[in-house]
Amino acid sequence: MLTIAIANQKGGVGKTTTAINMATAMAATGWRTLLIDLDPQGNASTGLGVAANARDVSSYDLLVDEVPIDEAFVGTSIPGLDIVPATVDLSGAEVELVSVEERTARLRSALTNHSGHDICFIDCPPSLGLLTLNALCAADTLLVPLQCEFFALEGLSQLLQTVERVQQRFNPRLDIIGVALTMFDRRNRLTDQVAEDVRDCLGSLVFETVIPRNVRLSEAPSHGLPALVYDHSCTGSRAYIALARELIGRFPPERQAA
Repeated sequence: MLTIAIANQKGGVGKTTTAINMATAMAATGWRTLLIDLDPQGNASTGLGVAANARDVSSYDLLVDEVPIDEAFVGTSIPGLDIVPATVDLSGAEVELVSVEERTARLRSALTNHSGHDICFIDCPPSLGLLTLNALCAADTLLVPLQCEFFALEGLSQLLQTVERVQQRFNPRLDIIGVALTMFDRRNRLTDQVAEDVRDCLGSLVFETVIPRNVRLSEAPSHGLPALVYDHSCTGSRAYIALARELIGRFPPERQAA
């Protein structure tokens, strides 16, 4: 199973929207897909229509109580897409794990030898705490959504430093598969400038596909649906389909087929 963490410690950059729609796009192309909601807000779970009263087992149980992964995920309305939902209990996990041995490796242990899915996305919280660290230690690679605005650039450098530390101490195989520019507004000159600066700095690491600001992307979660299902023809959905194709193109050759 290929495991991809979707992380950026800055909030509101489109992590959850990216996680939901990339997971949906991969499932639609035949990949058996798992999404792990590691954000205590549980927005990815809500966005895929998993009601709060249906989250009997959650990512909290996976990390803290070491419930087997096969008992933690539930199906969604999207064929081929399962999710390990999150509950508010997850907000206490960082405190509970502080005194636990191998606390950064709990998620990696849970995913070891799991063969029920071809690909796993991890939706991380907007912080660089123990939950995100667990995701980075478990992941093969990292996808970074980056909002096209000035402060996002400052946060990116901090994230890159964290990735380097994780590589050195916990997960030497971790790399960054790409940076996805989100909330792109061609009417805003600052957006173009930020995008240009990011491409100058990171070069080919930045995906060619950009995710535009799009009302349908914002509306979809309130209906418990990914935008790709809510309105597959909107500009946001078409962008995520293109991004999924580009993502697959960056996989090693032996991984490019489900």
